[in-house]
Amino acid sequence: MALISVLLEILRKPTIGDMMVELMVFMAPIWIAVFVGVLVGWAWKPNWANIPNLHSSATANKADSNNNKSSSLPMLFPQFSASIPSFTSFKLQLPWLSDFDNDNSSLSPSLSSPDYSSSKLGSEKSSVVDEDDLKHLHKLVEEKDGGPAWIQMMDRSTPNMSYQAWRRDPETGPPQYRSRTIYEDATPEMLRDFFWDDEFRLKWDDMILQANTLEECPATGTMVVQWVRKFPFFCSDREYIIGRRIWETGRTYYCITKGVPNLSVPRRNKPRRVDLYYSSWFIRAAESKRDGRMTACEVLLFHNEDMGIPYEIAKLGIRQGMWGAVKKIDPGLRAYQKHRASGAPLSRSAVLAQVNTKFSVDSIESIESTNCATEVESRVSEEKPTGRGIPKMLVVGGAIALACTLDQGLLTKAVIFGVARRFANMGRRL
Repeated sequence: MALISVLLEILRKPTIGDMMVELMVFMAPIWIAVFVGVLVGWAWKPNWANIPNLHSSATANKADSNNNKSSSLPMLFPQFSASIPSFTSFKLQLPWLSDFDNDNSSLSPSLSSPDYSSSKLGSEKSSVVDEDDLKHLHKLVEEKDGGPAWIQMMDRSTPNMSYQAWRRDPETGPPQYRSRTIYEDATPEMLRDFFWDDEFRLKWDDMILQANTLEECPATGTMVVQWVRKFPFFCSDREYIIGRRIWETGRTYYCITKGVPNLSVPRRNKPRRVDLYYSSWFIRAAESKRDGRMTACEVLLFHNEDMGIPYEIAKLGIRQGMWGAVKKIDPGLRAYQKHRASGAPLSRSAVLAQVNTKFSVDSIESIESTNCATEVESRVSEEKPTGRGIPKMLVVGGAIALACTLDQGLLTKAVIFGVARRFANMGRRL
């Protein structure tokens, strides 16, 4: 009863933070006692307890050495790991636990996406991110992608920015997010360079631990980069191999980033590789809420990724941490504006951000409308009978000749003329 009363008192704390601190303080002695008990128990274990598992323990240690000793538990306590059920079997009983700290090295890159080595990126300059990705982002911006409706989840603002966010849950795959941010006193070009500049991102984005450029194409500005992002303590960090490219139409920028396969970076136990990743921006000038002039910048972001965490838990975490993460972007942007105003040299990623592929929105929309019309025509042609229409005069003339030849009376002629008229009408409908 005393234990229950203590727990109830902890749960009555006014804030979640106080409650978590009290729970950690309450649970710490218990975990320490369990750990000390395990160590003492195994230190005093009699020798005969090792005999049944001696061969299996040696075999397990040999297999661990051949596999580069991927698990730290067998290295530290080989007897302990050999004589009790492994942590892997425990994770099989709780499948969601493996999502937090398990390297799915068996996962292979998407078979539908080709592999792009450094040589291929040079010869197929725009194949990592191509026009199909541009069309997809355009449909997302115009809300014509055919997905479910967006549900608004946030509307916040500060003196220098306003922020709105939406979410939707597709039938398959992770939740998708859409946000609209208006930055005061900013140009589209500055936002474009700011989001692309990995070197400066390390200064303001505390979630990015590492950012490396793997491949680049100076002709199109296409890049393949590697990110390592910091995750909460109960998850291993995540690694991203990202392909990205920018299209431009009249100072409006379509900035596309997505996960791509790459064999030059082998998979490791930690950080865990994230294969399904999509994060793209639509950037253009906007009216300032202060004076109505076109001195602000609008950024639409579309984002989804499979982080290896159950979707419901991921949604809860994103909802709780979204505004805190968004608020850090504006100070980073203002610092970047001062950095650029000081005349500092551009980083390599910022230079490539200015290499954009120009296009016309009308051309994309005409292609999309043509494709839609083609699909409609193909569906109609599939529904239509394969036979061609019968000329009306040919049917009527043949019926007259047949009626005069047979000469079987008025009733026969009436039947023949009626059948001819029916065929003529069918021919006209066809």
